[in-house]
Amino acid sequence: MIDIEKSIGFLLAKAYQRACALFKEEFDRYELTPQQFGLLAFLWIEDGLSQAELSARSQIDRTTMGGIIDRLEKEGLIERRHHPEDRRAYQVFLTPRGKSLEEELCAVAGQVIEKVTAPLSEEEHQTLIRLLTKLRY
Repeated sequence: MIDIEKSIGFLLAKAYQRACALFKEEFDRYELTPQQFGLLAFLWIEDGLSQAELSARSQIDRTTMGGIIDRLEKEGLIERRHHPEDRRAYQVFLTPRGKSLEEELCAVAGQVIEKVTAPLSEEEHQTLIRLLTKLRY
């Protein structure tokens, strides 16, 4: 018999649900989803990524990524430009408004991460990151 409340799948799902709920609660004030914030965060690191690169880095399928980009573009946070080396592809760039939100939104994300990981010591926090990174691939 399996103790479902101690199974890795159950615990990962519940931790994910809690973290997503906290992120959603905070980002709702900015009319952003956690996935939209994630896309912005990739662009804050490297502006001008293609839709395919964003999809691969975030591990979000291309169709879903297209919808996220559409919504952020509609909000005036990003813009698509034709890729100079591939006429079928687009690059995604932050608008000045999208760039201006980096500091504020990253601070909010940091506060959420602090809430999520509050029960952990610094060593446990680093171990969790290392283990989740291993499981990601």
